[in-house]
Amino acid sequence: MLRRTEAGGSAVCLRPCGDDYLLVEFGEPVLDLTLRFQAHALMESVRDARIAGMIDLTPGIRSLQLHYDARVLPPARLSAILDEHLAALPAVDAIEVPTRVVHMPLSWDDEATQLAIHKYQELVRPDAPWCPSNIEFIRRINGLADEDAVKQIVFGASYLVLGLGDVYLGAPVATPVDPRHRLVTTKYNPARTWTPENAVGIGGAYLCIYGMEGPGGYQFVGRTVQVWNTYRQTASFIEDKPWLLRFFDEIRFFPVSGQELLEAREAFPHGAYALCVEPSVFRLADYRRFLADNAASIAAFKERQQAAFAAERERWRELGLATYVADDALAPPAEDEAALPAGQSAVCAPVPGNVWQVRVAPGDSVQAGQIVVVLESMKMEMDVTAASDGVVAEVLCQPGRSVHGGQRLVILAEA
Repeated sequence: MLRRTEAGGSAVCLRPCGDDYLLVEFGEPVLDLTLRFQAHALMESVRDARIAGMIDLTPGIRSLQLHYDARVLPPARLSAILDEHLAALPAVDAIEVPTRVVHMPLSWDDEATQLAIHKYQELVRPDAPWCPSNIEFIRRINGLADEDAVKQIVFGASYLVLGLGDVYLGAPVATPVDPRHRLVTTKYNPARTWTPENAVGIGGAYLCIYGMEGPGGYQFVGRTVQVWNTYRQTASFIEDKPWLLRFFDEIRFFPVSGQELLEAREAFPHGAYALCVEPSVFRLADYRRFLADNAASIAAFKERQQAAFAAERERWRELGLATYVADDALAPPAEDEAALPAGQSAVCAPVPGNVWQVRVAPGDSVQAGQIVVVLESMKMEMDVTAASDGVVAEVLCQPGRSVHGGQRLVILAEA
């Protein structure tokens, strides 16, 4: 740690990060929007000063990382400059920032997210407490009456974007402005191997829209339109900014069907589907007044939520689910597999992976090129096909189990 100081009533910690980075942290590691706005005010102040040797500024939830050239801006000089900027920060109640209210479609419990959950159950962790329904899990761990209560909160919340690039490609990390809308969850353990593009999920007290397909751990509530557009400029994706959202945007979801979302996703990157975007201003003084006026109901909500969270974790302990130990079914490569009888051949796994589907059963006739097994490997589905015609003599794998490269999956006999 370099040193501690104070600014605007918040503790400030300055931490060196290697030879040319410095991290400025505000307050304690808790979710407090005031800290985010103080970090933003510091970023604006430093950026506007155009300090020689300053390379880049990267804000976090309650921090600001500074990338600098120590040959031009020695650490002692940087520290002194930061003292000046911290001392000049505006009073907390004087901070306000321009925002936009961005209304986005949400397909609730979308089919793509259901498929991701199903694959996770089959391939990763069948006994996960958040399966087969992430929404039921969110309901249970937050102490809500039914799944419709989860839905009402998600569609009634205004999610303030605190950061971008949380998971890739402009993915927002956002939290509801109203603490009574902050649903909390655990993340997947272990993580999913596949998440559909633009799935919407909740992890901890934060919401994320996944910018692209990939792994993930947030609990799904649905799916929305693209937040990144690589190849085209439209009214929503302008100039050199292929990302949709900005710091301090407020996301508000409205419900659409799965089919309506597919049509919107097809049109949106081409500018043929318009989002309603309303300019606004976020005033920290107004927000702090709102928190004070609703302190009792906010505290009651958190108390009920924490009790439900603790009850859920206790249920895991009683069921033996509190810790996860992988059931590694990956057999070591066989060094002396018995030679196959004359007239038989093996269909083998081309790479290591998990068995997603077995498409054949003993006695089935297959043709050359026919898919017999589907693997999931490196976050991709891979079809394993028969090299020749034949009849299935034996199936040596099953869905959800791991296989190594070269392992026999199916034995074929000549027809």
